[in-house]
Order: sequence, then C-alpha cells, then structure tokens
Amino acid sequence: MLSTARVLCLSVLALLAATPTATAAGGWTVAPAGGGRPAFYAEGEPGTTLQDTVSVTNPTGRPITVRLQAAGVPITFADTGVGVPARTRADIPFTVNVPTTAAPGDHTATITARDAKGREATVRLQLHIAGPALSALTIEHVAVHATGITYDLVNRGTTPLTPKLAVHATGIFGTVLDRASRTLPVQLPPGQRLKLTEPWPDHPTLDAVDLRLMVTATGGAHDTADVSTRFVPWEAVAGTGGALTAGAALLLVRLRRRRRRTDEGDETAEHPCTQAELTGAVM
Repeated sequence: MLSTARVLCLSVLALLAATPTATAAGGWTVAPAGGGRPAFYAEGEPGTTLQDTVSVTNPTGRPITVRLQAAGVPITFADTGVGVPARTRADIPFTVNVPTTAAPGDHTATITARDAKGREATVRLQLHIAGPALSALTIEHVAVHATGITYDLVNRGTTPLTPKLAVHATGIFGTVLDRASRTLPVQLPPGQRLKLTEPWPDHPTLDAVDLRLMVTATGGAHDTADVSTRFVPWEAVAGTGGALTAGAALLLVRLRRRRRRTDEGDETAEHPCTQAELTGAVM
C-alpha cells in the first residue's frame, strides 16, 4: 500500500541510452521507470490492485512542476503535483485499481504529465484483465414505426462486439422485405445497450406483416426477435372509401391469422411473436 504522504524519489540525472520516452515541448520527458519500456503493461483479475512507477526526467537547467493525470482505467498516483529540479529525474509510484466489474480483455489507458505552461507528454498503459471471454448478444424492444424499425442491442458478454443484422418481413402475399446480413457501423462494449433504427421508408401501405430481425457477432453470439404489425392507411379510412379500406384491413388480418395457424401446424417458432399496435403510413 502506498503511504498517504508524498512518495517521491529524486535521483541525479543519468544517461538513459535508447530509453523510449514521451518528450514535452519544454524538453522534459515522461516514461515508465526502469528504462527500456515504450509503455506500461499490467495484468490482473477484476478487483486486484497493480503497482508501477512513472518517471519524469528534467534535463534542462531550470526546475519544472508537472501534474499527473490518467484516463482509461482507474489510476491513483502517490503524488499528482510533482516538482522536478534541474537535471533531475522524479520517480512517482502509482496503482492501477482494476474494478470488480471490469470485463476481461485488453484495455488501453494513458498517463499524461502537464507543466505550468500547458506543455504535456503522454505515455500509454496497456491493461490486460484476466478472465473467460464470453460472446453474448440480445436484440430487444423491436417496434415498427412509419419510417423504420427500432430495436435495442445489448452486449451480454465480456468482449466488445461488432454486430451484423439481417431483416426479413412477410406479408399476406409474400416477402415484402429481405435484407441480407450486414455489419452495422457500431461497436458494442460489454454491458452496453444501444438503441438503433433500421430504415424502412417503402413499407407496404396496406398489409399484415410478420417481421424477423436476426443479429449475429463473432464468437457465436446471436439472437432473433419476431414482431407482427399491420399497415393501414388511416387517412383513407377516415375519408372517401373508408368502409372499403377498413374492410380490406380486416380481411388482411383474418388472412394472416389463418396463415399463421397453418404455419404453426408445420413448425414451432424459436421465439414467440409479439403483436404490434397499428402503425403505418400515418403516425
């Protein structure tokens, strides 16, 4: 454990031959202590505390004061405000506090030193969190609207996922939408929920539709969601020919119910269908 008092080691500047460093505009540098490391590397399980030391080297003829800060993972420095005399190196211990809820895998962080004039230098920290890699994905809250299909993707595993989506919709008279699996322009970190919309501006005007969304990702992650909806042009129902249009809508619903009873006699669906409210050309 680090003492709450300032822990600061000063040593006379020595020649650091071929040591990778990050150099600020003021001439001072920041690097992992010990020399020879281009970046920090730490490895541990969730809930553990890891230790290392960062060095700030001041080869100039005037003293400097820098402030240390970290981003990407929880890091606690022995001292965040460090004065470094001329031609001296300061070694500052720090701890990496791996959260108990951290997902296994590789995580990148940075340690940045900034002087009083705003000049800064940064060194990278690579953290590997041990644990089993699990790829799991669900698709939830599917709904059909006037111009598209909304749905939630949830990463239920421990690895980042780049999902793929396929969409298929069948109306009374056959297929009305068939989009092959394609990669979505998103990356889903572990535990994150993302609400997305699949455009469908050219949906049917009058039809009863069964819709299926299929999502997949690397590692075997996959899920399927089904929803049923009716498209009815309510403006036409309210205006001229309303009785005819309403009658056609009722016929479509009855035909779909008959077709679904026939289909259910042939096979059992993987997921139960949900019935959407009447949505369509007019919201």
